[in-house]
Amino acid sequence: MMASQQQQPGGPMSQPGLQQQASLQQQQQLLSQQQDFDPVHRFKMLIPQLKESLQNLMKIASLNLAHNTTIDNGIKSSDTTVQRFDKSLEEFYALCDQLELCLRLAYECLSQSIDSAKHSPNLVPTATKPDTVQTESMSYAQYLGMIKSQISCAKDIHNALLECSKKIAGKGQPQGIM
Repeated sequence: MMASQQQQPGGPMSQPGLQQQASLQQQQQLLSQQQDFDPVHRFKMLIPQLKESLQNLMKIASLNLAHNTTIDNGIKSSDTTVQRFDKSLEEFYALCDQLELCLRLAYECLSQSIDSAKHSPNLVPTATKPDTVQTESMSYAQYLGMIKSQISCAKDIHNALLECSKKIAGKGQPQGIM
């Protein structure tokens, strides 16, 4: 009877430990996934690769230059093979392109964040929680004014698109037929 009441390894007492470990692993995976999508983090990760690629490119360029110089001076024949400069240059350009994309994405994220803060800067306090009113929140009247201006802007864009589509559709019809 006593042996059956003792805790077995892997029994109920070890479950919270396993759950914590699984939860910790999930959080780490989520953090690494978020960092993969963060353009600034990706940029920081690509910089050492870019430095290494540039060093490799310069090394290959100098070796090729030295090799060609010896061939031009008649000291050595072209029996030895040297690394291809164009492949290392392509690798360097590919990393530069990735960095450019990261920077553009980071810029777009920043622009979107600024626009978001500009067009909806503060929260509106809710009546259900009056004790949690924030100092940065706007009044309901201010909120309504902001919403009306956003609706007006959306209507202007809609009308401009309709007008443009009518002009495009009008150009597609033959002029002589009415």
